Amino acid sequence: MSGLDAIDVKVVRPMGLATGNVLPLLHEIRHALERLASTGEPTTIDLSSIPFAPEERARLLDILGKGEVEARLDAFGPSDIRETAYPGVWLVQHMSPQGEEHSSLIEITRFPSLLQTPEADVADSAAALSDRLAASGREGSGLNTEHQLALKQE
Repeated sequence: MSGLDAIDVKVVRPMGLATGNVLPLLHEIRHALERLASTGEPTTIDLSSIPFAPEERARLLDILGKGEVEARLDAFGPSDIRETAYPGVWLVQHMSPQGEEHSSLIEITRFPSLLQTPEADVADSAAALSDRLAASGREGSGLNTEHQLALKQE
């Protein structure tokens, strides 16, 4: 033996070797936007299930850019919802409480489903506000005098 077996060898994937999934995915997003515009049908693409070379996913997200709206939910780990530079195209990322990515989705929709208030919650909210308004004339209702006067005048 010449001692060559003691040399650490690291196999590196050549730069530029890609899966080729970025361009087809951009076309899929374009078709989904056209479908949303013409029929109102939303589309969800699970990025977690698509093979990407490390730089490809970053390239895709760079091409999609950043829009004007961002939201963060904290339920069973943080979820970030971000509009891309293309209105109607949203990046939705769910993380574990430990900060590991659980899933990454692209939603092509007018409004991300995660941000929509469930119908039952809307009904409960209306009932709760109704109860609060009904109690506004009573002592200890949780509203100060100024609020009570404003509610009585309406």
